[in-house]
Order: sequence, then C-alpha cells, then structure tokens
Amino acid sequence: MARPGSGVLVSVNGLGYPPQNLARVVVWEWLNEHGRWRPYSAAVCHHIENVLKGDARGTVVLGQVDAQLAPYVIDLQSMHQFRQDTGTMRPVHRNFYEPSSAPGKGVVWEWENDAGSWTAYDMEICVTIQNAYEKQHPWLDLSSLGFCYLVDFNCMAQTNRQSQRKRRLRRRMDLAYPLIMGSIPKSQSWPVGASSGQPCSCQQCILVNSTRAASNAILASQRRKLYGGASGASGAPGTLAVVRQSNTFAGTSLWAPSSGAGSNNNNISVGGGHAKPEQVPLPLSMANFPCSPALPSLPHAHAHSHAHTINGQNNLNRPGTQRISMGSARGAIPPGVPALPVKNLTGSGAVHPALAGMTGILMCAAGLPVCLTRAPKPILHPPPINKSDMKPVPGVNGICRKTKKKHLRRGKNPEEVVRRYTEKIKVVPDEDCTICMERLVMSSGYEGVLQHKGIKPELVGKLGKCAHMYHLLCLVAMYNNGNKDGSLQCPTCKAIYGEKTGTQPPGKMEYHVIPHCLPGYPEATTIRIVYDIPAGIQTTEHPSPGKKFSARGFPRHCYLPDNDKGRKVLKLLIRAWDRRLIFTIGTSSTTGESDTVVWNEIHHKTEFGSNLTGHGYPDPKYLDNVLTELSAQGVGEDNLKD
Repeated sequence: MARPGSGVLVSVNGLGYPPQNLARVVVWEWLNEHGRWRPYSAAVCHHIENVLKGDARGTVVLGQVDAQLAPYVIDLQSMHQFRQDTGTMRPVHRNFYEPSSAPGKGVVWEWENDAGSWTAYDMEICVTIQNAYEKQHPWLDLSSLGFCYLVDFNCMAQTNRQSQRKRRLRRRMDLAYPLIMGSIPKSQSWPVGASSGQPCSCQQCILVNSTRAASNAILASQRRKLYGGASGASGAPGTLAVVRQSNTFAGTSLWAPSSGAGSNNNNISVGGGHAKPEQVPLPLSMANFPCSPALPSLPHAHAHSHAHTINGQNNLNRPGTQRISMGSARGAIPPGVPALPVKNLTGSGAVHPALAGMTGILMCAAGLPVCLTRAPKPILHPPPINKSDMKPVPGVNGICRKTKKKHLRRGKNPEEVVRRYTEKIKVVPDEDCTICMERLVMSSGYEGVLQHKGIKPELVGKLGKCAHMYHLLCLVAMYNNGNKDGSLQCPTCKAIYGEKTGTQPPGKMEYHVIPHCLPGYPEATTIRIVYDIPAGIQTTEHPSPGKKFSARGFPRHCYLPDNDKGRKVLKLLIRAWDRRLIFTIGTSSTTGESDTVVWNEIHHKTEFGSNLTGHGYPDPKYLDNVLTELSAQGVGEDNLKD
C-alpha cells in the first residue's frame, strides 16, 4: 500500500524482481462467504506448516493447537477446511509476506467489537496499519481498501466516517508467523480434489476471480514494460526499490511502478504530510476487495496531467475523493474519452463490468485517458407497499412460521444413532479412517479418550448409502461433537443420514407476494421473505452457553421471483427454517463481531432492484445454486413429497 511522499524503486538483479531464494513469512488463510481471506493465528500456521513438511497431502487437525477450532480439519490435498459437525467446507491458501512485515514480527492489530472482545483485522489491513504506525503517521485512511474507516494512532481508535462511531483498537505482540526459505510455490486458493469440484459459481464470484486473474496478468506485463525503460525515463538509473507485501496469485511478485522524486503518486491518504522518500508497498491490495472501485496507476508521462490532489496529496485511490474530483472535473473531460463504470456487478450496462475494468487498465497502460463514472447506489427495497397489496404465495400454506426454544429431536443415544446408519464389515481394509487418521486395522484414535460400553475401539462400520468406512468409536465422537439431533453426515462425501437440524435461535419467518418485478423476471411478481430474530441468551447448543447473543440487521428482507422454481425454493427454505438451518450463532465475517446471529451457508438475495453487491438480481444461476445449497443441508426436492 502506498504512502505519502515520493516513493522510489531500487532494482534487484537489474530486473526489478527479487531472487526467489529470499525468506518469506507464511500466513495460512481461509475464505469466508463474503470473499475475504481471514488469517489463522500464528500458532495454527506453525502447526499447519509442520504437518505440511511431513505429508503434503495429509490432514491437519486444528483442534490439536487451538481448542476453539476442535471441529475443524484441513485437507492439504484439496486445500479445504472442513467442519466435522456441520459439513461446511471453505477454501484455504498460503499467503506470503516480508519478514519485516507485521506477521513476521508477531504484531497483531485488533478492534473492539460490540461484545467487548477483540477481533483481528485481515492480514493485508494489519500490514497496512503496521506500516503507517512504524512511520509514525498520526492517522490512516482505509478508504482505498474498501473501508470507510479512519484509524487514529494518537487515541488508538477507529472511526466510521459515515456514522462517526468510534471503536477502540489495540496493537499486541504475539508469536511470529513461520518463516520459509527458497522459491515461493503457486498459491492454491480453490479446491482441486474430487469432493467439491468447481468453486462457487455465483455471478459475483465469477466476476471477482476472472477479473482478478486477468488484471494481475495485464499489470505484470505492464510492469515488465515499464521496468525495461524506467531508468532512462526517470533520469536516475538504479532508483527502483522492491517492496513486496504479499503474494497470492500464481507465485508472481507484484509491485507498483513509481518514478523518482517530484512525481505524483497514487497513494492512500495517510496523516503526517509529506514523508521522506521511502520504500512504498504496492497499492494493489484492493484486488482482494472486488466490490471496491479501482483506478489503475497512470504511466509517468501522464501522471501530472491526470492526478487530482486534495490538501496537497494525491487521492486517486481513495473512492470518496476520487468520485468528488471526477465529478468536479467532469466538464473538463475532452470529447470522446470513454466513461467506464467503476462499481457495477449487474452486467446490465452497455459495458460488462469485468471488461470495463480490464479495458481501463489497458487504456491506462497505453497512455490513454479514462473517465471513471460515479458508482450507482444499490436498490435494497421495493417501493412502499400497502398491506392490502400483499398476497399469499400460491401453493404455499400460511404466511408465517415461528421457531421456539424447544430442542428438536434431542436426547438420541449416540451408540444407537451410529448403529442405525452403519453396517458391520467382516474384512477390514488396510486404509485410513479419515476421522482419526489411524489405520482401520488398528484401534480408533479415540481409544482412551472416549468410552462406550457397546462399542470397542477396533470395531469398524460402513455407512449404508455411501459405503465409506470408519471406526465406530470415531463416528460416536463426531456425533457427540455435533448437534446430537439423531442425524449423521459422512465426513468424506457429506451424505446426510437422518434429518439434519441446526442451532438457529427462536424467531419468525414471514412470506408473501408483492406487486413488483425483480430484474431479470419482468413477467413475474416477487416473493418477499422477512426474517426476524431477536437478541437473546445462548443455550447449551451454542458456542457460549449462558452468554448474550446479538441480532444485527433484523428484520432481514429477501426476494425470490414468483414463478414455479421460486415457489419451490420458498417451500424448501420453509423446511430449512423449521429445521433451524437458515441462521446460526457465530462470528460475523463482515464486522468481526462474535456471538451474533449469522447466515448459515444458504445464500439469500437481499438486494431488490439491483445487483451491485452480488446479493441481488439479475442472477440467472441463483435459484439453481440455492437448491444445491439446500440439498447439501439435507433439504432436497424429495422433502416436497412429504
């Protein structure tokens, strides 16, 4: 991330690329449902690296180093994290940083959530904050990273620039992340195993990944061209300095071109005025924030004519000031300059958003001017509707469902549940039990830890439908670590035995038809679903029994087209609600708040008249995708026959 002042680049090996035998700090991260990579702790990363050295295709049991991660394992072959009690799978990858960066020093930056506990920032943001802190800047503006926050180091607070709400932040020392030497392997962000197939196929993820890959390739080509003639153009040979913040794309290093002293730099706004010439990290971390507007850096020959400054600083990478400066200068744009949308995921404009972004990069690389238009605002809700205009959904009984505090099908004997869905086998194959990772011909890894009178540690069973085999004691341990609702889920293929239920707190679900059309469905009216869950006290099935949980953003409004497939999805969502699978209590991936009500792996469309956030319409694959997600939770179309 760039800093104020004139940054310079120093050539390495005469090419501007560092040798591949340098030391790098390794940070393992997992991908949340909002497309953001969240880091594991340093202790967990050391544990993963140790397992990786022994078996690059093995399995990492995270509970061995962090008790809070007891349900989770990582499959190194498919690069996925698997939660054993819910069957949830998430991609993981290795990220690399300089040894002098925050993870290399063991520095962790955290902010205080509503519950009074501390939540760590994403690693890219942590590195950025630490860089500004070390340079003794009094404040740091995170706008160009897609966050409307101002970090004040004097009072150690984070301020929301829209709501003016302040939160405390802190800097603490922890274990340094593991250090490796040698060449950096290619990052593996999506699974390659046969268990899950392709990554998420929703419109937002496809746009993010295709645009990110193409943009990085184009920028790498642009940098090679710039470095080839940079010394002659700047008049100061050998003044290129390499600063590499992170690497997650195919093992390729990414740097920002910067000219010598006196040039304008497209920087994030940081307090402290003009700093001395110093190494500047790459302002390309916004590639990890697909919904943030991005302005490619212009070549040096055009930097002076197209830079917009506020208070003596270049602010083109700040979304808010960028829109202000572009709006004020719109009248001065020469005729014929193309206007490309900054932030439009709907695909409904004249220029496809992914094509617009790549075209802008290519035009800037060629020295052509590009005008970035104002980002449109999302349309979250329909026009006001009279209560008399709300109609019942055809073919669906009632207009409301409620869940109460009573447990659903509790008290099942673990031994009875396991025996109900397994068959004894006479000849035990010499292969691994994927729960305890011991050989099936040996005793279960839970011998001595878990005891059941009727199940011996050496007994092996085969699941009825999928025929996968495990120690019976391991299946009992997995059941005890889950919801104990009388159902089992195969940890290998995710097949569900019995009726799976969740831990959703009490609440209300309403649904009705409104007389408005969704984008992409002009012939159909709209089904509106309203979820309402109040705050309350966690029970024994939740992460922190006896502790209060919050419920932010309720009531939540969601939308489906009122056609045959939309009604089918609604009926299955009602089944999922009755089984308490729509929501759960956990940590919010958007705010970092713990002990709060969050979505539970079943995507909903919460944007009515647009698709700027990826949670709206048009999205022609959404209904099929959500049917697949419901099926993965054990709520398939066969449930409609009941």
